[in-house]
Amino acid sequence: MPKILMIDDDTELTQLVAEYLALDGFEFEAVHDGEQGLARANDSNCDLILLDVMLPKRDGLSVLKALRQGPYCPVLMLTARGDDIDRILGLELGADDYLAKPFNPRELVARIKAILRRIELLQQEQHDLSPLLELNEVRLNAQNRQVSCAGHPISLTATEFQLLEQLMRRAGEVVSKDDLSRAVLGRRLQQYDRSLDMHISNIRKKLAQHSQSEKIQTLRGSGYLFLMEGS
Repeated sequence: MPKILMIDDDTELTQLVAEYLALDGFEFEAVHDGEQGLARANDSNCDLILLDVMLPKRDGLSVLKALRQGPYCPVLMLTARGDDIDRILGLELGADDYLAKPFNPRELVARIKAILRRIELLQQEQHDLSPLLELNEVRLNAQNRQVSCAGHPISLTATEFQLLEQLMRRAGEVVSKDDLSRAVLGRRLQQYDRSLDMHISNIRKKLAQHSQSEKIQTLRGSGYLFLMEGS
C-alpha cells in the first residue's frame, strides 16, 4: 500500500485528498506547515510527497531543496494557478511534477499513479535492458542510477534520469515531446505544459557544467535528439 505524505496548510483540501486516496487504497498522512512537513518526510519512509508551495514556517520550495539533499522520494508540487515562477523553480530544484490549484482530485490521483508507475517501470527496465550507456562523454548506469559527464558525477532527479535514458537509448533519433511525455511523465503532452522543456533544460545545465559540447538538440516542432558525438 503506497504511502502518501501531503504537506499543505489547507485542512479542508487535505481531508478531501485523503478521502479520494483512501478509495484507491493509499495510505495517507497530512501535516500543515513546512518545518513539520520536512521533519515528517525525513522520518516517515513515504512513497510520494505532495508539497504545497505556500506554507507557514517554511515555504515549499525551501522544503523541496532540503529534501533533495537526502534520499530520493518523488515530489509532486502544488502551485497556484498561473504562477509559472514557482513551477519553474520547483522543477529546477528537483520536483518530479506539478499540479496547479484548484485541481480535480481525480487528476491528482492520476498524477500520483503515473509517477509511482513510471518509477516501478524504471526498476523493471533495469533488469531487462543493457544497464550501461556511454555516448558523447555521458555515461549512464541504469542499474545504480548513476550518471557522469566527462568523468564527473551528475546528480539527476528520477524524472531527469528517465528523460536522459530515453534519449540516450534512442541516440541519433528524434524523439517527439509527446512520446517523452507519455513514457516519462505518464500523460499526453498538453498544449501549454512546459514541464518537459524545463526538465530538459535542467539536464542540459547539469551536463554543461562539465562539457562544452552539445548533448541534446531541440528540433522545433519535432522533439529532442541526443547527439552521438559533440558538435
